[in-house]
Amino acid sequence: MTARKLIALVALLFVSSLFLPALAQAQESAPVAAGSANPQVQVSIQNGPGGNNNLSINLQLLILFTVLSVAPSLLIMMTSFVRVVVVLSFLKSGLALQQPSNQIMLSLALFITFFIMAPTFNTIKKEALDPMQAGQITTQVALDRSLGTMKTFMLKYTRPKDLALFMSMSSPPVTADSAQDLSAAIVIPAYMLSELKTGFQMGMLVLLPFLVIDMVVASILMSMGMMMLPPPIVSLPLKVMVFVLVDGWTLVVHSIVQSFQ
Repeated sequence: MTARKLIALVALLFVSSLFLPALAQAQESAPVAAGSANPQVQVSIQNGPGGNNNLSINLQLLILFTVLSVAPSLLIMMTSFVRVVVVLSFLKSGLALQQPSNQIMLSLALFITFFIMAPTFNTIKKEALDPMQAGQITTQVALDRSLGTMKTFMLKYTRPKDLALFMSMSSPPVTADSAQDLSAAIVIPAYMLSELKTGFQMGMLVLLPFLVIDMVVASILMSMGMMMLPPPIVSLPLKVMVFVLVDGWTLVVHSIVQSFQ
């Protein structure tokens, strides 16, 4: 299964509640004009294989290409990308280097995200995508199953305090017997808020060793009376040398992946 299909399926989850009910209502209420002069411009929703009321292939493709434009945002909102990119940003700030470039850091964060999310995506493929392609379930059922799998992943790393915050701010306030019953409109922002907090906590732990090196170098230069020599000129090679000696990239990536297990 390609990454493009996985991103497309995740994107479909978020808009299914908007598109599918409206399309179903249109199918039930729209009258068919007898003897229409332009039958080719009518949009129809056909039954899928076995009469399971699936959307027609053309309509599925229309929705697919429509939501692909928001797929990057959905990838950021519903996966581990937020935490990964925040930690890597703190790492780059601590090193005070222009390299690696932002494009390389984002690419690294993206592939780490796919590695972390692989079990969740495989579950979606087995329980939703494959049965839908085989005509065993409808598109709506596949979307519901996929959204349920993504909500299970997000709720695992969402703080109850953040969930309670968005539940109380809803109008009217939302109550639920189980967190799984909450809507995506509450789970997704609560998950992002939790991920930002966790990312900043991990980022501070990454940043502290570099801060200590900067302070030690600045103190030594001041004690030697070298006021005109900027401390970053001396501390930069020291930070890079220490980071390379301790195999910093491996430690940081390993810590990020382990935080999701």
